[in-house]
Amino acid sequence: MAMQTLRELFVDKLKDVYDAERRITKALPKIIKAANDEDLSRTLEEHLQQTEGQIERLDRIFEAIGESPGRKPCHGMMGILEEGNELLDKDTPEAVMDAGLIAAAQSVEHYEITAYGCLKTWASQLGMKEEANLLDETLEEEKSADENLSRIASTVNPRALQAEDMENEEQGEPVPVRRRTTGGGSSRSSRAR
Repeated sequence: MAMQTLRELFVDKLKDVYDAERRITKALPKIIKAANDEDLSRTLEEHLQQTEGQIERLDRIFEAIGESPGRKPCHGMMGILEEGNELLDKDTPEAVMDAGLIAAAQSVEHYEITAYGCLKTWASQLGMKEEANLLDETLEEEKSADENLSRIASTVNPRALQAEDMENEEQGEPVPVRRRTTGGGSSRSSRAR
């Protein structure tokens, strides 16, 4: 099917993100079960509930614009979730597993932030004010989830590093000397401030 208009592009992307959200609701319980950090488990559980609400919002949008979600597979999300599943099959120390789960979850969030940002903009340009508001609500939830995952990573990642050091010690390998850094992972140099 040819795509000639912004509205057609909007509907196509809406179907894509609908499938992505449904796949996420199926994948999250397994990820939650694999998480060891209590804060991470709780955050993922809360986001699963949010995702179910996001699907309901998408249903409302489809109804309002007279379209059906159809069965369009979201290949991007399929790939992201497959990468996350590969991690679940590895024999990994708990903190390292949690660090990997956070990275996988943030890959999902970044995909969704991009998708919902585009959809919100297109809905606004198409004069779909109510739909743009619903998409913005979801966009803000996705941004908040990403921020929460970054916050959790600031405690999980150092524990993952300690697990690596302990593994090296057990195998009689030297433990690298690391300089402590300040800040929360920002890549800005002090000169840029």
